[in-house]
Amino acid sequence: MSLSAIKLRQNLYSILDRVLETGIPVEIERNCRLLVIESRYAASKWDMLEEHHIIVGDSEDIVHKDWSGEWKGLGPELDARSLR
Repeated sequence: MSLSAIKLRQNLYSILDRVLETGIPVEIERNCRLLVIESRYAASKWDMLEEHHIIVGDSEDIVHKDWSGEWKGLGPELDARSLR
C-alpha cells in the first residue's frame, strides 16, 4: 500500500495500528522519494486468521449427519485391507 504524506498525517494512528496488526508494510511517498513503515515484529500467520462460522444451528447435529454422500474413499494408497 502506498500513501501520500498527507494521508499518513490524517490517519497516522490507524495506519500504524494496521501495520502492527497485519505485519504488512506501508509505503509513504514524500518529495518523490519512498519511505516504508514496517513492524520489526513479524506477525504470525495464526494471528492473521479470520474467524469463520460455518456451522449453522446446533453443532451436535454434525454427529448425527449422514456423511455417506461426502465419502470419497481412502484413496489408492490406503484401502480398507491395510487398516486392519
